[in-house]
Amino acid sequence: MKIKGRIFAVDDDELIVSMLARALKNEGYEVHFQTTTREVVANIAAWHPDIVYLDIDIDEEMNGLDILAAIKKEGIATNVVMLTGDDSAESAIRAMKLGAIEYFTKPFNIEEIKIVTHNIIENSRLREEVNYLREKDSRAPDKQFIGESPLIQNILAKAKKLALVHADTILITGESGTGKEVLARQIHTWKEAAGGADQEHTPFLAINCTALPENLIESELFGHTKGAFTDARADKKGVFELAAGGTLLLDEIGDMRLDLQAKLLRVVEDRKVRRLGGSIDLPINTTVIATTNKDIKIAAEKGEFRRDLFFRLSTFSVCLPPLRERGDDLLLLARHFLKFFAQKYLKKNIKGFSAEAEREILAYFWPGNVRELRNVIEHCVVLENMETVESEHLALSLPKTESFAERRKLTRILLPENGISLEEVEKDLITQALERANNNQTKAAKLLGISYDTLRYQVKKFGLG
Repeated sequence: MKIKGRIFAVDDDELIVSMLARALKNEGYEVHFQTTTREVVANIAAWHPDIVYLDIDIDEEMNGLDILAAIKKEGIATNVVMLTGDDSAESAIRAMKLGAIEYFTKPFNIEEIKIVTHNIIENSRLREEVNYLREKDSRAPDKQFIGESPLIQNILAKAKKLALVHADTILITGESGTGKEVLARQIHTWKEAAGGADQEHTPFLAINCTALPENLIESELFGHTKGAFTDARADKKGVFELAAGGTLLLDEIGDMRLDLQAKLLRVVEDRKVRRLGGSIDLPINTTVIATTNKDIKIAAEKGEFRRDLFFRLSTFSVCLPPLRERGDDLLLLARHFLKFFAQKYLKKNIKGFSAEAEREILAYFWPGNVRELRNVIEHCVVLENMETVESEHLALSLPKTESFAERRKLTRILLPENGISLEEVEKDLITQALERANNNQTKAAKLLGISYDTLRYQVKKFGLG
């Protein structure tokens, strides 16, 4: 059973507190309790609970309201629910003014406690996820990975299997712009849907390992406690905790510092995280998806990436091919983006692409992959007035490099009058590349302008290994 949250209960009645702990543990919560006020605030701060159930009348020297006031004064990020045998309104009003979010009079209904516990934790996590995404001001990409080519369909089938078995760590590789984050979101969607109609919302958080300053990324990943460093004025959850039960995307993992790679390996292996300045390990149940446009296998061989982390991440890996290798997916995606942006901008009535424009889309190399295609189509829709996208509209939107015609002249293979097997052409070119590279698959892949993983797939497909 996955851990739904962390509960800290404080009550001098051992029978009540043990009953509460037992009931919540059976619901899947991790529970810690104590029956005295000894170092209670320090213990709560160190344990990082989601909810504190706190008896008002626990001690004459330090009652529950004093503890609540100290929790708020120390800036401890937790939700406090008060418990009391006094059914007067006065104590409830005082507790709410001090920051308690709920109030129960003994004897309380344990089923009601379960419902309130679930709602508090669910609302807190949704709030934290929204705040995190708002801070990052991230623009969500398309929700669905689009592609009908056999290569993409095989990749999607593999990715879906990983989602359905809840693989805890997945590596997605591929050139920049191939849709690694879109596939990660698709995996998250499949995983969430596998839970059925009653599946609770689970967060999807993405962090770019190169976008944050080096002095902040560790705190962003693992969180920190109050006073851990100069500006740490309150406890803060890291993204591993914020993504609890959901998915954490670590984008461009290949650029992560080696010292952080060591800490990440420990988190991935042990499924526990320790906040900066903290003293305890917090269990996590987060799916970690790492992406990179680098060949981290070669980086690991050169000592630029930890070999042990590479082996751990690559247990389940998916390689996305560049757009130029996806055949008719090029036109499928171009039409999708054209329809999307035509609706987005003034609901323009654009019928489609001319035959020449489609030929030029297929001929262009697309070094920026799907991201470049999307940007070019958006540029056309916004700046051009046309019913049909013509080749000149595309030419104005594309970088001023080789023309389509020039590129076709350089790469053109003459088609025999009686036709030819495309698979045989592919097999022959791969064989030539392997021969020229003395069977070094990394060099052969570079000669063909494809990724190492794509070449491996083709070698296996044609039995050339």
